[in-house]
Amino acid sequence: MPTLHFRSFLLLLTAVSIAFISILLPFYAAIFWGGVLAVIFSPLYRRLLRLLGGRSPSLAAFLTLLCITLIVILPMLFITASLANEVAGLYTRINSGQLNLGGYYEQIVGALPPSVHSWLDSFGLGDLLSIREKLSDGALQASQFLAKQAVNVGQNTFQFVVGLGIMLYLLFFLLRDGADMVPKLKRLIPLEDSHRQGLFQKFATVVRATVKGNIVIAATQGLLGGLMFAFLGIQGSLFWGVMMAFLSLLPAVGASLIWVPVAIYFLVTGAMWQGIVLILFGVLVIGLLDNLLRPILVGKDTKLPDYVVLISTLGGLSVFGLNGFVIGPLFAALCMACWDLFPDAVAQHQQGLQREIKSTESSD
Repeated sequence: MPTLHFRSFLLLLTAVSIAFISILLPFYAAIFWGGVLAVIFSPLYRRLLRLLGGRSPSLAAFLTLLCITLIVILPMLFITASLANEVAGLYTRINSGQLNLGGYYEQIVGALPPSVHSWLDSFGLGDLLSIREKLSDGALQASQFLAKQAVNVGQNTFQFVVGLGIMLYLLFFLLRDGADMVPKLKRLIPLEDSHRQGLFQKFATVVRATVKGNIVIAATQGLLGGLMFAFLGIQGSLFWGVMMAFLSLLPAVGASLIWVPVAIYFLVTGAMWQGIVLILFGVLVIGLLDNLLRPILVGKDTKLPDYVVLISTLGGLSVFGLNGFVIGPLFAALCMACWDLFPDAVAQHQQGLQREIKSTESSD
């Protein structure tokens, strides 16, 4: 193909690709999660296909889709509906003054010895009236934000249903035809075969590790933390359990940002057995759960450094919203994989140049 024709083709390809991507952008979340769920549940699809004798890919894809709906989508819808009701109740209690974080802080400080008061004064935390007002205002603003998000979910029900339908529809074909799509996608990447294979393997591994590993661990920690809060009689246990699940996605701090302040409040207000039970449960169960489950579900060879997970998760959430807790670590892992391949790519490029020079010299 002449150079002019090839450049014209590249220009046309770029233009139609940009136009097509702009059309898909409103449903990028549905498309993204369809691809993620296809990667995660492809082993289940292959197992069902073998049980059916390999004769009915469509039936195997439908049964896999049914399993995904029962074990993922329906529980998420139930939790979301229950959480919206609990957030509405939490907003009502904060707005009416029944739940007063500033008052709780004043109780905690009042129960501390005088030496601690002077230490708090040195950090500017001893002004009870000012801190109380800030905590109360912050809690009210946070509850208003959560209530607004719950209202937005209700108002955008039609858009959510359309996105869910697109995701399930796309997921069916990705499960059924995914084995044929992957080789075609590999051929579109202008890299060495070993590099293409490595990147695709890294993508699948990171998706499974991030979703199957991190989400299962976070959901387990949130479930156990919420049950413990309900056992101790703490109001809004579902809400706090969901908050612990989300925070568990962040390494180092995680769910302790929720249960540690509550345990401190119990101890300083005289509820000794509740505080001790919560501390023991948080350290021995919630804290150790990550160390026990992560090697099983994720694997040591796929684990990103904690600081990379923390930064990429926060960055992903700030850029992509809720989807960013997967997109952020995924981009970070692919970036690190590309840099791992960089020395080998440079070496292969240099070897190719040397072969070209030798062939030119021999022809002369």
